[in-house]
Amino acid sequence: MSSSLSSVPGVAAIHGNTTFSFVKPDAFDKKDQIVADLNACGITVLLGKETTFTVELAKEFYKEHEGKPFYASLVTYITSGPVYVMVLHVKDAVAKVREVIGATDPKKANPNTIRGKYGQEMSRNAIHGSDSDASAEREISLLFSKDELSKV
Repeated sequence: MSSSLSSVPGVAAIHGNTTFSFVKPDAFDKKDQIVADLNACGITVLLGKETTFTVELAKEFYKEHEGKPFYASLVTYITSGPVYVMVLHVKDAVAKVREVIGATDPKKANPNTIRGKYGQEMSRNAIHGSDSDASAEREISLLFSKDELSKV
């Protein structure tokens, strides 16, 4: 896997306008509707694939939460079923995608956002969106191979 997207052809040119997101296990059966919602807001899926987090990958992905009370249940949950991982493209990608996704707590999310429509509760909130360009780069490199990224 790539440790730096800046070395991947095609990706460096769209950095800042690219981010990472994935449909979580609780909303996996709604992935087509979620992708349609993203597209309707002008967000393009550059790469997308179905996968399942291994325990090792989940621990690496959520390593900043290690030691927190919810960490073990988060790892168990995220490995409980398939997910749909995506590299997304839109101007000011992180901010735009997070706006379309909505508040982390679906009960507080605008009903027109993805979490407002498909989220159940804080721990089952349908979708993840990177919180910064640096996080997006790290998360993309964990879920997509250099070969996959070179096709962007």
